[in-house]
Amino acid sequence: MPQPRNIALAYSGGLDTSVIIPWLKERHPGCRVVAVVADVGQGDDFDEVRGKAAASGADAVHVVDVRRLFVTDYIYPALRADAIYEGRYLLGTALARPLIARAQVEVARAEGCDALAHGCTGKGNDQVRFELAYQALAPDLAVIAPWREWSLGSREEEIDYARAHGVPVPVTRDKPYSTDQNLWHLSFESGILEDPWAEPPSDMFRLTVDPAAAPDAAEYLELGFERGVPVSIDGRTLDPVTLVETLNRRAGAHGVGRADLVENRLVGMKSRGVYETPGGTVLMDAHHHLQTVALDRDTQHYKALLGARYAELVYNGLWYSPLRRAIDAFVSVTQETVTGSVRARLFKGSCTVVGRRAARSLYNTDLATFGRGEGYDHKDSEAFIRLFGLPTKVFAAVNPELTRDAAPLPIEAPAGRPAHGAPRG
Repeated sequence: MPQPRNIALAYSGGLDTSVIIPWLKERHPGCRVVAVVADVGQGDDFDEVRGKAAASGADAVHVVDVRRLFVTDYIYPALRADAIYEGRYLLGTALARPLIARAQVEVARAEGCDALAHGCTGKGNDQVRFELAYQALAPDLAVIAPWREWSLGSREEEIDYARAHGVPVPVTRDKPYSTDQNLWHLSFESGILEDPWAEPPSDMFRLTVDPAAAPDAAEYLELGFERGVPVSIDGRTLDPVTLVETLNRRAGAHGVGRADLVENRLVGMKSRGVYETPGGTVLMDAHHHLQTVALDRDTQHYKALLGARYAELVYNGLWYSPLRRAIDAFVSVTQETVTGSVRARLFKGSCTVVGRRAARSLYNTDLATFGRGEGYDHKDSEAFIRLFGLPTKVFAAVNPELTRDAAPLPIEAPAGRPAHGAPRG
């Protein structure tokens, strides 16, 4: 790789990227480092972040506000697709990375940079997410991944390096958590969390109260959706960023949204992560329940299969892939009828959907009732069952030994009669 002269660094102000600025200066003497900060709702003091980057040696600092775009073009598509990785992870970090990379590339173009740098470790998923985005958006720019080059082998060594270079970092040896926060979630890794048996420290959480200390009275809220997109809370229309922030506060106050899981990383190992996703937990659950009355059975079932695949694509860094865009097109069609409201109950760490209604609901009380109703004749089920079970009946007639269990159940016979399966005579 030719010696880079202008490097755009995806900068967060955390331990890794804080150390990278002086390291780049040492490794590539005379290079210019441009720190790119994407505001995805992490809630930082960006004046402080700018000052920190400059103090670390950055030649320029760009803060790009992409919060609204993050919600409308990244979070909401994943929400509409029901994208949940391995049934638990709501993809907070994975959804933000392709947008952060996009902001980084656009700043790099404006600044005339010839290289892109990130602070992802060689063991994580984020290195893949950033670099696949680079390949899609800026394949002509060189990529620098310090964690795959430098001699620093641990976060403790990074802390020592930072101190030696006068770089302040927001971690200590006692609490070396790796955190990532945006509008959708807050994640924790590393430190004591690397032991999957260890309970997360109670003082670690920031967005959610301990469910045991949550209010003793439940709170109800009503979410409005239009074509699968959240638009209102309790009848009040809100812009996307405000809607997510509001749900984070209200759900977090009831301890909703904590997840402690061991996931399968793309690079091959298992990893333990703890997540807080209060608003996202409520929205995902509410959207699912609204679809149960708005989608026909076959579409709902098939969409669930694609939702899992969508989650894998996002998790694996394939946001800019043709397949993800194609699934989005399918999802868009399924959401044409997903307009309505969902009522949820927040209480002691749980979100329970207690009501759902759709403008074009497929739920028909006359059909569903166990009482007398119009539109359904119980006698019709006899022929339906006979035809539905016909393949099984034919197979059993031809292959009885493959259909029935080899040994009968030990059922006791009435007095005077041989037991079921017992020899007669």
